Amino acid sequence: MDVEEAFQVVGEFGAYQKRAVAVLALTQVYMACQSMLVVLVGASPEFHVEKHDGVQSSVTFFGDVDSIVTEWLLVKQQAYKVNLAGSLFFAGLLLGSFIFGPLSDAVGRRPVYLTALFLEVLLGYVTAAAPSYEVFAVSRLLVGLMNGAIGLVSFILTQEYVGKSYWAITGTLTSMTFAVGIALFAALGFAIRPWRTLAAAANTWGVLCFLLSAMLPESPRWLYCRRRTERAQEVMRFMALMNGRPAHKLSLRPADGHDDSDGGRLGILQLASHPLLRLRTLLLMYIWYVCSLVYYGLTLGAGDMSGNRYLNVAMYGLVELPAYPLCVYFMNQPWAGRRKSLSGFLCLAACACLCTIFIPEDTESSLGSTSLALLGKLTVSAAFNIVYVYTSELYPTVVRNAGLGVCAMSCRVGGILAPFVPSMRALATAVPFGVFCLSGLSAGALVLLLPETLNAPPAHTLEQLLPARRRVLESKPLLYQDDE
Repeated sequence: MDVEEAFQVVGEFGAYQKRAVAVLALTQVYMACQSMLVVLVGASPEFHVEKHDGVQSSVTFFGDVDSIVTEWLLVKQQAYKVNLAGSLFFAGLLLGSFIFGPLSDAVGRRPVYLTALFLEVLLGYVTAAAPSYEVFAVSRLLVGLMNGAIGLVSFILTQEYVGKSYWAITGTLTSMTFAVGIALFAALGFAIRPWRTLAAAANTWGVLCFLLSAMLPESPRWLYCRRRTERAQEVMRFMALMNGRPAHKLSLRPADGHDDSDGGRLGILQLASHPLLRLRTLLLMYIWYVCSLVYYGLTLGAGDMSGNRYLNVAMYGLVELPAYPLCVYFMNQPWAGRRKSLSGFLCLAACACLCTIFIPEDTESSLGSTSLALLGKLTVSAAFNIVYVYTSELYPTVVRNAGLGVCAMSCRVGGILAPFVPSMRALATAVPFGVFCLSGLSAGALVLLLPETLNAPPAHTLEQLLPARRRVLESKPLLYQDDE
């Protein structure tokens, strides 16, 4: 039997897989804390600058705020350093997606994941103890690098530990826990105000995640496609034992196509040289780019949120939660599937941008603008969730992390460019949201050029991408019966 048939035997989402996915989901909470760290530790209170002979002599801050701004006097000409620290983190995410995606395809999911998690925890404490802004900024870059690796590999593991029919559920679960992590970090920040203590407390969650993750096995799908059949068989039998399924007769046949000697031909170069993979990658890179562009663009279009900083951060995460049950429902419906669902949510986000264009600026319409921004945030969050699951199903196992890494890299580019689009207001007020609207509509249309993956068997090797080998995933009976 192949690995997909083996999952029918050991259990597609048994008790052991649920525990493993739960551990990976908890890691998303840690990743959310690191992603939102600068939002709270970079808080800038009101201040007064005293000058003598035209030279700044002292800065007085008002309010009980302990942040990197108050400690290192990041005001006036130095204020850009707060945003720079955030930009360095996202630059690290971009590099991490590019570097560690192909690396995990080459050396394995587990060693890359555990190494990156250990280093991020270590660097997180460097952030909390940074003696200067320069050390703080460099640590944020390196934390972002590790965070990008963890995000990719942990998502892939949640898919490869379970049967394909549960990929949508496990993929959605990781996105939900990330959103919950944002809200939990806001609550932690409300309870712990000193920025160094807050950074250390948030990072301590990573220690627990690492200790729990150390017990996770290597991906059986990755082992199988690398022709490490005996090791993959051991992992599958262990899963069966933990799930209470007898599997002493479970026997995997060698995978077709790829083996370890082909490693040099895979990864980024294989994505560019394989005709079908090249087309899919170009389309997916643009779709991921637009998801990020519209996501951050709609957030900026809502304007500066007034009120309590901690409540705003919590709402920023919680507003995404309603999108995920919708994702699970639509993605698993035969009349919608992955492709039409993704296209529909992107078009809805584009419509939210279009409606924003028609709200007059000279009227009290903040409620309408905010509502449209939240609707856009919800629909683009849904699109983000679907595109993760959809992308993982479009790539075969041997290059799955490489493909996700390239797509995630283009996603970060969209996030970097999004803040510059509002400057197009100098041309016309409607131009920025017009750009977001056209981007969303174009990406929604291009999605329809990709194949539907609902109920299709996952590809493990490059040869299985050939149209002649497409087949429908059907329910299969047990291939053996254990002796009573």
